[in-house]
Amino acid sequence: MIRAGIIGGAGYTAGELIRLLVNHPQTEIAFVHSTSNAGNLLTEVHAGLEGETSMRFCAEYDLAQADVVFLCSAHGQSRTWLAEQTLPEGLRIIDLAQDFRDESEGFVYGLPEMNRERIRQARRVANPGCFATAIQLALLPLAAAGLLEDEVHVTAVTGSTGAGVKPSATTHFSWRASNLSVYKAFTHQHLLEIGRNLRLLEPGFDEEINFVPMRGDFTRGILASVYTTCPLEEEAARKLYADYYAGAAFTHVTERAVDLKQVVNTNKALVQVARHGSKLHIVSVIDNLLKGASGQAVQNMNLMFGLDEREGLRLKASAF
Repeated sequence: MIRAGIIGGAGYTAGELIRLLVNHPQTEIAFVHSTSNAGNLLTEVHAGLEGETSMRFCAEYDLAQADVVFLCSAHGQSRTWLAEQTLPEGLRIIDLAQDFRDESEGFVYGLPEMNRERIRQARRVANPGCFATAIQLALLPLAAAGLLEDEVHVTAVTGSTGAGVKPSATTHFSWRASNLSVYKAFTHQHLLEIGRNLRLLEPGFDEEINFVPMRGDFTRGILASVYTTCPLEEEAARKLYADYYAGAAFTHVTERAVDLKQVVNTNKALVQVARHGSKLHIVSVIDNLLKGASGQAVQNMNLMFGLDEREGLRLKASAF
């Protein structure tokens, strides 16, 4: 059994991660750390775990008890945590914050559709951002083929859980319900990792990625609508995408229109490709808390420990 520790266990991503790990046939949870909730039952914070675990949050932990540690604290805290630790030899780390997505400190960028073999060999993995996952899955095949030749235009909408568990004016139900809004237009932090990785695949790509993120009036999921000029005819573009993702465990290419209910509560990503005039239009959908965060972290753990990528992630879509 893989012994897993979780640092920063009170947030949405940690809650999803715990739910996955308690049902993972090859994993047991060694500890769940939370300074503010130390001594409390996990079910007092993550009520969906009622009946599945009697564990309590801890303030102190022994890293020697774990084979892998998931860092689920706020952005910026992972780098501080790492600097303060004396790590046992062989301990693997998966960071769900943005601290190491530049692949510093020996971390590998944890997007399996791009770095599967590197992840298999990695001791440290930086889990991608949720928007970054959806948008990159829409563009990786073009970049890998050297076919990003023009500006890329992205509009993507996310559920309220993407803002984290701490309440704010824009996550309050009475504001979010029946509402839609733009935020961080052209400046979203995930543009850094998106641009970096696309240029790793296609070094000559130097065009703008114009990204307009939107807040949706639903709890979970991301739909990204992406278009760019492309020389490929529609049939050739679909073949390019189908071939690129042929070996992917969770990313599937379809000709039919996609929607969030097909992927919410799963680790799947669905990608639809269509041509309109000179533009290639790609729509990708994921669950921001699963394929966009905790599900992808477990997928990376599976790769790091030589397991089937799908282990513990055979999940059912909400559908209705």
